This record gives sequence, structure tokens and C-alpha cells, in this order.
Amino acid sequence: MPAGDRTTQFDKALLGLRSMILSGEVEANSRLPEVQLSERFEISRTPLRKAMDLLVEEGLLERIETGGCRVASFTRSDIVDAIELRGVIEGTAARLAAERGASAADLAQCDRILDGIDAALDAPGGLDFDRYVALNAQFHAMLATLSGSAVMRREVDRVTRLPLASPSAFLQGQDLIPDFRASLRRAQHQHRALVAAIRDREGARAEALAREHARLARQNLDHVMKGDARLHARVPGLALVSAP
Repeated sequence: MPAGDRTTQFDKALLGLRSMILSGEVEANSRLPEVQLSERFEISRTPLRKAMDLLVEEGLLERIETGGCRVASFTRSDIVDAIELRGVIEGTAARLAAERGASAADLAQCDRILDGIDAALDAPGGLDFDRYVALNAQFHAMLATLSGSAVMRREVDRVTRLPLASPSAFLQGQDLIPDFRASLRRAQHQHRALVAAIRDREGARAEALAREHARLARQNLDHVMKGDARLHARVPGLALVSAP
């Protein structure tokens, strides 16, 4: 089989499995049936298993001692810890960027991304939600780039894949969250302050801002866990979380 076909099968398995898990189609603690899944995705079991290996690394799946994998389950405390960890790692990346000196080109790219977020927030027809989500993800990816460290780029990418810990984790339920647009503007204010701290070589301030910014996700977690039940079907991954 050509390498391109193997890559396509792997991507198909990875996207399909991740979607099934995060949507709640497969319940937490359920074993994944490899034969049925390979038939469903019309792929061989080798790329399916490779996709499952990656999802184990991401934390969405757990290995079973007797073989195979099951869907992971999480407590609220697990997600809080993951959000805190993201804040620590992004904060470290921001501090390194400030202390080492981010390049003018990378800082200019951050400015362009933030200008785009402003435009999305103030779009003539109202919030351009899809554009906001895309640019917000780009900004958080840039934090690792600003550090100039391949290690930080890898670790930021890894931590943002933790269930419900990514910068975009709670954006899908936006129309059911009170004062949602106001929270987006608060987040954007923090984005601007963070870039300013990096530009001014204020490492401690940049780190503190990044960690505080990550805690916005914790506020949203508290809301969706206690709030409108419709959010449970709207926020990817929430079906895997138990109340405690």
C-alpha cells in the first residue's frame, strides 16, 4: 500500500475516533471494538491501532490490561488540573519569550492575529465566531513559537490536546453561556497585555498573565458543569466528565 494511502487511513481513523469520543457517541469506560471500527471507517486495523495509540497519548483513551483500549473518564478535578498545567506550560513559554527576546517578525505576527480577533469581535453582522476560534488557536500556538524553543512548541501542543484544557474547549457552547462576548473581550485584553509584556521583556509579568488567562477556561468549566444541560451535548468532551 502506498505511503499516502496509509497516511489517509490513519488520519481518517484519528479524526473519526476523536469525534466519536468527544461527542459522547462512545461512553466513558467503554471498550473500543477494533473490528467494528475498522469496518465502519473502511480501513485496516494497523492505522486504526496507530490512531488509538495517539489518543492514548492525548489522554482520551486508556489501555486495557487484557488488550485493546477503552474511552477514558475524567472528574472535574482532572480537568482543573489539566487547565492549570496548560497555564504553567504556556506561562513558561511566555516567560522564556520575554527573557530571551522574541523576534520582531513573530511579534508582528501576533499583532496581526490580535487585530484579526478584534475584527472578528466587532464584525458588522455580529461576532464572527468561526474566525475568532481559528485566530484564538493561532495565537496560543504562537506563544510557543515566541519562546524560540522546539521543546516548548512540542509541550504546548501536547498540553492543548488534553481533554477540555485547550484554549477553544468551551467556545462551542458560547450562545448558552451568560456574558460570553464580554468574556471574549476580557480574553482579548489579556492577549494584548501578554504580548506587551513579552515585547517589554517582562518575564515574570508575561508568565503571570498567561497563567491567569488559562484560568478563564476554569471559569467556563464551572459554568457548564453547573449550568444549562444543553451544554453537555454542545461542548466536546464534556460527556466524559463526572461531577466530582
